[in-house]
Amino acid sequence: MANRESGEQRLTLSVSSLLVVLLAVPLLLLVWQLRSLILLLLISVVLASSIAPVVDLAERYRVPRWLGVVLVYLTMLFLAVGAILLIGPTIFEQIQRLLRQIPVSLKNVYDGAEAWVLSFNENRPELASDLLNQFLDIQGLTRWVIRSSQQLLLRSYGLTTGILGGVLSLILALFLSGYMLADSRTLIRNFLRLLPQPWDERLAAQVTPVSNRIGSYIRGRLLVSAILAVVITIVLSFIGLSEFALGLGAIAGVTNLIPFLGPILGAIPALAVAVSQGGWTVLWVLVLYVIIQNLETYVLDPLLVGSSVGVHPLYQLLAVIGGTQVLGIIGALIVPPWIAGGAVLLENLYLRPKLMAERRRGKQLRSASSTNESPLEPDTPIKSVVGGT
Repeated sequence: MANRESGEQRLTLSVSSLLVVLLAVPLLLLVWQLRSLILLLLISVVLASSIAPVVDLAERYRVPRWLGVVLVYLTMLFLAVGAILLIGPTIFEQIQRLLRQIPVSLKNVYDGAEAWVLSFNENRPELASDLLNQFLDIQGLTRWVIRSSQQLLLRSYGLTTGILGGVLSLILALFLSGYMLADSRTLIRNFLRLLPQPWDERLAAQVTPVSNRIGSYIRGRLLVSAILAVVITIVLSFIGLSEFALGLGAIAGVTNLIPFLGPILGAIPALAVAVSQGGWTVLWVLVLYVIIQNLETYVLDPLLVGSSVGVHPLYQLLAVIGGTQVLGIIGALIVPPWIAGGAVLLENLYLRPKLMAERRRGKQLRSASSTNESPLEPDTPIKSVVGGT
């Protein structure tokens, strides 16, 4: 009889596992088909979390929440349009000249390397050319850079159906984030009602910390990028690259939104232009970007971003690389703040209750040992206390 019951139990478990697998397959296919919508929701949540403190501040002064959202978005639109009209034409014109200058700079690098190699072997100039073609293939390097950039852009655009789709998706993300902000309490309450107890209360307590962590990360990165863009523009103007300073500063500001890899990406076009200037310009530009890298890593990031992330730098770097491989440039910008938000859930729903349970059990064991009582059995259940609930 016992064998029959155990066999029936094993059969039931097998059937249930099979049903879970069968249901997981169409669910994964559905998620894959809705990946653009999911990405849009991820972007919207990040935007909403970034703007939420301003809307909350306006609400404290008895401004209706929907009106606060409208005023914030109108202010952002006004600032963006003003910046585009004020410095946009200059930036676009300098970037166009920069794109024409980079091939010339690469050719100068090749000619300089060829002259340097020929100085060691003047009798066989063809040997120098062969060595340079093997170790310094300018055309191949250029093709690789263009191909890699195209792949990153295609991954980003492929999720939004081209450039026009990307613009429309951004506008839709702004509308969704505005709606989330205007009616956030109702949306969160209706979603949490679908969850069983006690997870509805536990997750309700984590909404604000997760939103604060994501928003703080984005605001910190924007502030760091703006500071570095201004510093780079000013310094480049003083070291002989004033005709490209504003464009290179704008490029550095955009690339610095990507942690760790951003300063390196922003330094490449500046060094390429500095090569064409020759002399001490290359050295000064190299020193500038080395200082910028260290300034961001050891001063600005810990001061403006690091305290709000709560994630080890290695995990942040892995998040940037993984997000770039999967989602292109968009992934490098969106995945790290979500990793920071996920760290809040991991800390508050698992690590902190686990630590509290271990401390409580240690106190009980020490108390039982001091009174010569038998310690708790290993299987004795311990009720966890989740922070914020």
